[in-house]
Amino acid sequence: MIENILAVPKSSWTSGKGPNHHIVLSSRIRLARNLDKYPMNAFQSEDNGQTVLEKIEKAVVELELIEQECLGIYHMDELTSRQKQILFEKHLISREHMDEKPNKALLLRRDEAVSIMVNEEDHLRIQVLLPGLQLDKAWDEADRIDDMLESRLQYAFHEEKGYLTCCPTNVGTGLRASVMIHLPALVATKQASNIFKTLGQLGLVVRGLYGEGTEATGYLFQISNQITLGRKEAEIIQNLTAVTKQIIEKEEEIRRIVYNETPLQIKDRVNRAYGILKNAVILSSQEAFNLLSEIRLGIDLKILDIGVNIEELNELMVASQPGFLQNKAGKTMEKLERDAARAELFNKML
Repeated sequence: MIENILAVPKSSWTSGKGPNHHIVLSSRIRLARNLDKYPMNAFQSEDNGQTVLEKIEKAVVELELIEQECLGIYHMDELTSRQKQILFEKHLISREHMDEKPNKALLLRRDEAVSIMVNEEDHLRIQVLLPGLQLDKAWDEADRIDDMLESRLQYAFHEEKGYLTCCPTNVGTGLRASVMIHLPALVATKQASNIFKTLGQLGLVVRGLYGEGTEATGYLFQISNQITLGRKEAEIIQNLTAVTKQIIEKEEEIRRIVYNETPLQIKDRVNRAYGILKNAVILSSQEAFNLLSEIRLGIDLKILDIGVNIEELNELMVASQPGFLQNKAGKTMEKLERDAARAELFNKML
């Protein structure tokens, strides 16, 4: 199954079929959990890590999750660096889960909507990733998987503090809810920075495309909750959903205003982006993502009718990443070679 996952750019979140998918690419719920009476990963020995992995694998087998949930189990030390890179590019694992530390594993559902990292920062990181604005649905699925695992595993839990995690910021619910959102109009009109400052006051944080430690690319941002202690899961999710809907409304409003006031300039931007992507000989990741953002905006404003839909644009985001390009070529490529392959990919698609 892993070969099929690595060979195609399609994933659960790329379908472009969820609510508000023209602005919200994906919704993610992640739960951090640790097994009771075992050192957390920052302090565990290799033997402890192996025991934790074995206990989790045993629970998965006893619950028949491999058969009933179509989960595959992959040990990270058995995957190549390129394979791990692709899993990261598809948002199925974190950057931290790519390192060479032993006893790391990935439990991945066939549709890629559910991925569970074993022995990342915490013993378990349960993730559900869906297209569009579907935080409630993602939470229901994550909660269901979590309940099943908890029926076989004893979690580290404190009556007052809640679930205990390696990082203090995750203590409590252990819940991180996030949306990946496309905001070209708010960025272009310099309104995004003020909105992001307000989000900080609401207990939310804004990060780049691949989360913590990454910069925004192609006007894509991840917005997530910052506080997990003292709040219920439903409250966290409702708060982020409500704020996201307000941001969507503002982005849509600014798009209409800017297009009505400067239609020629917007059409020029979009068509120039299309022309470059269709004819470029070399394209860096940064440039490709920025130009792809213009194409996405052009399709939403009905400026472009090029026979490419949102799902295909999302898949292009994945297919144009370094790991995916090299996997398709079947070899390691230098940066210039990757940039040329990326340009050729866009030439063919457009």
